[in-house]
Amino acid sequence: MVFYQLIMAALLPVLLAFATFRGGLRERLGHVPPPGAQPASAPRLWLHGASNGELTSARWVVERLIAARPGLQLLVTANSTTGRAMVAGWGLPGVVAAFAPLDTAGAAGRVLDIWEPQALVIVENELWPSRIAAAHRRGVPVLVIGARMSERSAARWGKLSGLIGGMLRRVDWLSAQDEASRARFLALGLRPEAAGPVLALKAQGDGQAVPLPFAPPWPRHRVLLAASTHEGEEDIALDGFLAARDAFDHLILAPRHPRRSEEVQALLAARGIAFATRSKAQVPTAETPVHLADTLGEMPAWYAMAGACLIGGTFAPRGGHTPWEPARAGCAILHGPDVSNNAAPFAALDAGDGAIRVARPADLAAALRSLTAERQAALTAHADKALPRETGGEAIIAAILRALAGQPPGG
Repeated sequence: MVFYQLIMAALLPVLLAFATFRGGLRERLGHVPPPGAQPASAPRLWLHGASNGELTSARWVVERLIAARPGLQLLVTANSTTGRAMVAGWGLPGVVAAFAPLDTAGAAGRVLDIWEPQALVIVENELWPSRIAAAHRRGVPVLVIGARMSERSAARWGKLSGLIGGMLRRVDWLSAQDEASRARFLALGLRPEAAGPVLALKAQGDGQAVPLPFAPPWPRHRVLLAASTHEGEEDIALDGFLAARDAFDHLILAPRHPRRSEEVQALLAARGIAFATRSKAQVPTAETPVHLADTLGEMPAWYAMAGACLIGGTFAPRGGHTPWEPARAGCAILHGPDVSNNAAPFAALDAGDGAIRVARPADLAAALRSLTAERQAALTAHADKALPRETGGEAIIAAILRALAGQPPGG
């Protein structure tokens, strides 16, 4: 831990420069907005997720906690500008959005001193040693929900066994998203009594109907979505779509980070492709076969509008984004080879004929041409069986409520 703190101290000038460039420097130093005006006895919680995907998966947790504990004050922190903006846009009572502090004892300590939370809840794999140690020193229980530990990450952490072991021993309760992750956390030092049930946050409940931002001029089975794409994947999606125009009339192109909008617009213009841009309130027509969905918080609408979805991060070296949301929305799934972030659900989909695995970008066009309305319906039906709706989310809510009440989260 001392060695880690020395490294962070050496990197601090670079981190500060980066924070200044990206914005939110005061919050990243721990000067977050204080809780709202509530009685001193009102419970307070700090929940942290990396960005949009992680925080979206935990929104149901936030909503259920608010319903269970009226007056609850929640600080929800994110690493990214888009994640912070998304949380602020939720408009949920008692929720304050902020940038996550840098992982220094001082920054994390300031957040804890300002909020004095009854618990710190971490989403997925945002394990930061100084933040967890600061909470532990103040007697603030640390809970991790939807925890994920890939084989690759476990191998890397294994080379830092002292650091990861000490950090995991300070975790009071951890619910892994799959059995393999649970086993890896235990092997790396998680106390057995702190290991909660295996629960995938994104597997809880059903997909919800959402209003569409405009009436689509095409049948659903003629619309393709490229969701949460990264650099290089827009070209792959466009090549496949243009080669499969007999199967699809329209492509919704939704970059993972809306800040890449100008970059993607330049790409489309350079290729001579007519497009409509969501951030400019442009509605696509037959003359604009591509819709650039460069806004936050509207992905459920794009899932609902598209009959098929190419999942981003699976052709770029990003580990792949979630298949749960498109599966819940009844959207036929295609993905590339890199699915390490969600290996278990993708394996279930592939084994159950609930998705199409596209091994190479050159194979995408043929896969798209095979997606008739009937094939899309078959894929979504199989995906529904491969990724069944899970229950058990009440175990997470119960653990957090126990922590808020000053009781051991493990019961």
